[in-house]
Amino acid sequence: MIGTLRDMRRRLLRKPGWQRKRFDFAGGIHPPINKTRSLQEPILIAPLPKQLVLPLSQHIGKPSLPLVQIGEQVLKGQLIAAADGLLSAQLHAPSSGSVSAIELRPVPHTSGLPDMCIILDCDGKDKWIKNHKLKNESYTGLSADYLIHQIFEAGISGLGGAGFPTERKITSSVQRKINTLIINAAECEPYISADEALMRERAKEIRQGIEILQHILQPQQCLIGIEDTKPGAIEQLLLVTAGSDIEIAVIPTKYPSGGEKQLIRLLTGLEVPVGKLPVDIGCLCLNIGTVYAIYRAIICAEPLISRITTVTGAALDRPRNVEALLGTPAAELLAMCGIRDSTVSRLIVGGPLMGFAASGFDIPIIKTTNCLLAPSVEELPPAPPAEDCIHCGLCVEVCPAGLLPQQLNFYSQDGNHEQTLKHNLFDCIECGACAWVCPSHIPLVQVYRAEKSAILEQQATRVRADYWRNRFEFRQIRLADLAAERETKKAERLQAQRNSDNAEETGAVPGAARKTAEQLKTEIQAAVARAQAKKAALNQRKNDGSNTEGHT
Repeated sequence: MIGTLRDMRRRLLRKPGWQRKRFDFAGGIHPPINKTRSLQEPILIAPLPKQLVLPLSQHIGKPSLPLVQIGEQVLKGQLIAAADGLLSAQLHAPSSGSVSAIELRPVPHTSGLPDMCIILDCDGKDKWIKNHKLKNESYTGLSADYLIHQIFEAGISGLGGAGFPTERKITSSVQRKINTLIINAAECEPYISADEALMRERAKEIRQGIEILQHILQPQQCLIGIEDTKPGAIEQLLLVTAGSDIEIAVIPTKYPSGGEKQLIRLLTGLEVPVGKLPVDIGCLCLNIGTVYAIYRAIICAEPLISRITTVTGAALDRPRNVEALLGTPAAELLAMCGIRDSTVSRLIVGGPLMGFAASGFDIPIIKTTNCLLAPSVEELPPAPPAEDCIHCGLCVEVCPAGLLPQQLNFYSQDGNHEQTLKHNLFDCIECGACAWVCPSHIPLVQVYRAEKSAILEQQATRVRADYWRNRFEFRQIRLADLAAERETKKAERLQAQRNSDNAEETGAVPGAARKTAEQLKTEIQAAVARAQAKKAALNQRKNDGSNTEGHT
């Protein structure tokens, strides 16, 4: 191992740009990595399950809209749910079969609530759609717009984080003309080794995916950020990138170096301002698994229908990395890896720091499922009861986003949304470093998640209230306009009638029985003035409400 690391260092030092200055980010922790056990065997292709459960929401943003009906026969790779709006993604059938239901099923989500899913009964034939064989061996002659559209059609969303639709990130980067493309291969969270296994076994495909992105974006530099505890993956990346302008940037192991903003800081020294995105400082950061999915979409004409997931934990006899179809029940993967039901404490989706406890083993694999962790009680014992904060300040020291977790906790517990927003709650990446070091065992990440949900719900309620208030006020204005129009027409008809009566009569008329033309004109003007004043008053009320309302 020592010799291998020395050889790698020699190769790295010969790479152009390797002597670039390295930076650091504030905070961070060094938990045990526990990745070795799941890397003893190569990636295993999971067998085809009898049934696939495909949630319509496997990404950040609006759920996809179903395009199939119950009883319909579908083929592998067929589009079965369409993106609904800008922040949404396409969903394809991972195998051939028939749609048996579209209903609520348990899904991997922090809320533990069920969500709408398409249930696909596999026929065992695994038959592809007709145009599956149309491959793009040479993409260099294709336009950036066409390639971006293909990425959208493939339904690719981020495979390492919240599942942000990849097409939207790339489109905004093309429009803003980024200069630095960063490939996130840090995979900093303990236990998770899916990306490392991918780099070890499919490095050539990853390079092709990066070159496709370089063709689309035309960046000035391309960096692969990877932690120094992955010698096997570093070796493979060095081999496939030899002679290219792709730089392998090995970074010290510190959690959460894989956070988007933290990795950008480590590699470039740039800080993403509060409320801004990496594209605002000329950077685009994509997960290594997402890059591999782009290769499959462009070169192999395959949509995102499978992913590599780490299945690990002390309650398993054979922990390893598995390539499974989306919708595969977690219970089948756990059984394949030899789960011991008597020793497992709970099922965690994701890692021990950023993951969450699943509602059961019947949840499916989705696009963002990078790990299924089945620990024993001794390995990850239940958290002790939370105690009062002792104001030690450890959470502040380890926060990689430079926040004040202690203050955020107090304001969140009090429901003080104004103060949590003032203290930049939404800059929290929910890495769990603060909870890891908290001596009072306060579940800080869960507190922040609940507060974020409450604020988003409040904002949604405000938007709905604004919508209905505007509709009411517009109706009032419309009714006032109609009333003014009726008053004007009524006065005009009255004047016309009286003018006609005056023309027909030739005798003298008593002054008290008939109004003069001047009086009629005054009455008409008064009626019009009243209608206009009423309309102006309604408009003033609307403007006053818009100017005094706060913005969240």
